[in-house]
Amino acid sequence: MTDNLTKEQRTKNMKAIKSSHTKMEDYICKVLWKEGFRFRKNVKNLPGKPDIAIKKFKIVIFLDSCFWHKCPEHFKKPKSNLEYWDPKIERNVKRDIEVNKFYNDNQWHILRIWEHEFKNNLDATINKIETFINTAK
Repeated sequence: MTDNLTKEQRTKNMKAIKSSHTKMEDYICKVLWKEGFRFRKNVKNLPGKPDIAIKKFKIVIFLDSCFWHKCPEHFKKPKSNLEYWDPKIERNVKRDIEVNKFYNDNQWHILRIWEHEFKNNLDATINKIETFINTAK
């Protein structure tokens, strides 16, 4: 099945998709910082470029989109241009597994938060992250 957008329209759409400074990331980081947690965002020199990292305690937190990381509960497969989307999404999933393995093999504490967790219960998600950080210290 062919894409229903022109190449230029698709390029414009894809460029508009943010990989950092999303609403979820900005909100969670703002709350954590206010609570006194000190961390770095989108650390480029760590595998997977974690959304939140505390190197001192070997803590990384990833805030995963339900679409881009193929959430088992909410992922909706695109209906068009499958020859593009299938390998792209599968590569993201494979990369997540590789990144998890790296951190586990090197005794890092890793937490992945799904977008739907944030949307469904914001307070519980913040508490989950705070508990994770405090336990890992």
